[in-house]
Amino acid sequence: MTETRSTNQWMQEELPRGTYEEGWVVYTDYQTAGRGQRGNHWESEPGKNLLLTLLLQPRNLPARGQFILSEAVALGCLDYLSGQADGFSIKWPNDLYWQEKKIAGILIENDLSGPNIGNCYVGIGLNINQTDFRSDAPNPVSLRQITGRETDLKEALDGLYNAILHRYSQIDQRQQLHHDYLSHLFRYGIPAPFHNETEGTFTAVIDDVEPSGYLVLRHTDGSRQRYFFKEGRHVIGSAVL
Repeated sequence: MTETRSTNQWMQEELPRGTYEEGWVVYTDYQTAGRGQRGNHWESEPGKNLLLTLLLQPRNLPARGQFILSEAVALGCLDYLSGQADGFSIKWPNDLYWQEKKIAGILIENDLSGPNIGNCYVGIGLNINQTDFRSDAPNPVSLRQITGRETDLKEALDGLYNAILHRYSQIDQRQQLHHDYLSHLFRYGIPAPFHNETEGTFTAVIDDVEPSGYLVLRHTDGSRQRYFFKEGRHVIGSAVL
C-alpha cells in the first residue's frame, strides 16, 4: 500500500476480516503514525525504506517465553544486514545498530490464546535509501549511507523476509538462538555506560539476557541486577537510548 498509519495497526484491525496465514506481510511506502519501542515515532521518508509487519503464529509458545521471538527476528534482520556490510549488532532488546548508529527498529505485539501466543505482529522499520534525517533522533543511519549505493526495496524485502523466517524456524533451538543473540549483542561483555531513572548513569557489563527479556547487568562492585525494557538503557554519547 502507498500509505497507512501503522502496518502493525492495519494488520491487527484487518486480520479478523480475512484469512491471513502465517508469513503474511503487509508493507507500505509511508507510515503517518509509525511506532517504535516506548511509543517513539519512527521517521521514514516516503518510498525510501522498508516499513512492514510480518504475521507469525508460533505453536504452543507460552507468553512468558515470548522473548525468543524477539531474538529470532532481530537475528534475522542482522543476518540480512550482515550480507550487505560489516559492523552490525543488536542493541537490547531488538534495535539494529551499525557501529553506534541505529538502522532498524522492531516492535512486536502479540495476541494471546489462553496462556500461549496466538498471533504475533512483527513490525519492522529498516532504513534503506534515506540519506536526510530531519527528526531529533540522535543517531539514525541508512544502508545507503553505509554502503554508498542504493538498494532495490523489493530485493531488500525478499532478503529480509527469508532471513527472518530462517531464524524463526529455529525457535525450538533456544540455546543456539540465545547464544547467537548474545554473540551479536551491542557492547556485550564490555564495561559501558547505562542509565536508570533511580540510579542515574552508571558503568556496568551485560552479563546475560533472560528468557523473559530481562537484561542482566554486572555492576563494578560485582553485583548483578535485572532490568526490564524501560529500565536499563544505554548511554551513547550524550543520549540515553
